[in-house]
Amino acid sequence: MFINPLSPFTFLKVSSLKATSIILLGLLLKSNLLRLKGGLIGGLFALILLSGIVLSSSIAAGSIIYALKIKKDNTPNKDLEVEDKIEAVNI
Repeated sequence: MFINPLSPFTFLKVSSLKATSIILLGLLLKSNLLRLKGGLIGGLFALILLSGIVLSSSIAAGSIIYALKIKKDNTPNKDLEVEDKIEAVNI
């Protein structure tokens, strides 16, 4: 049998193809993990922003309701004002 003189080059071609495919698979996994991590961080950031908007609007609505309640409690009754202004006339 004859020994193929190009067999070392064939071995190098196959091994370099395997190495390239392993490197590309590693980069693909890395990019998918980075995309997943970015999505999780972006989702968490959006959730924090939305909860801040809801919290601030509920605080604003509560303060408006509280101010209206205090205003209603401090307004004197109109019937009492009229009765206080009526005075007896002495002749």
